[in-house]
Amino acid sequence: MRTTEILMSEHRVIERVLLCLDAMAESAFKKGTIDVPSARDALEFLRTFADGCHHMKEESRLFPAMERCGLPADAGPTSVMRHEHEIGRAHIRKMAEAIEASERGEARAADMFAFEARGFVDHLRDHIAKEDQILFPMADRMLSGAVQDELLRGFEHAEAHEVGAGAHERCLAIADTLCKRFGISAEAAQAKGHQCSCSHGH
Repeated sequence: MRTTEILMSEHRVIERVLLCLDAMAESAFKKGTIDVPSARDALEFLRTFADGCHHMKEESRLFPAMERCGLPADAGPTSVMRHEHEIGRAHIRKMAEAIEASERGEARAADMFAFEARGFVDHLRDHIAKEDQILFPMADRMLSGAVQDELLRGFEHAEAHEVGAGAHERCLAIADTLCKRFGISAEAAQAKGHQCSCSHGH
């Protein structure tokens, strides 16, 4: 298996949670209240799985390997992807601030959450499409089999020692719980224009 296949399978899981977050944003906008338990679950998933696991493997393993093969680190597509990761992190921080504001009873908290959640969903969907359609095919062309094997070992090490044992599985369980709560199926994600290739049993 190529590293890009692993990353794309993770994209499919992330897309399902984005559908849940979209539903939370719509509800917050219409009702003027945030579903705080679901929102906290979504942020836990996004921080630990989407950022701490998925983006970390890209930034610490895949992108440097592509740069060693000739991509410029400061102005090429990997630089753009890193910048987009930072934009996503800013949205997550602001969603967390909106949740805290809601718990303090601030009137505009639900609108703040809806605005940031919608912005994040749109941003990450676009980001995923760029990686799936442009960056990952580029990586497959650039990286030799030996480099791919080394990256796979690096991914395994990252999962076990940098993300933390069990974190990946815990996040997949969070994703499943959210999807059941909001009635989101793999088919629903496909209806957004993505083919589900997830290898985690979803």
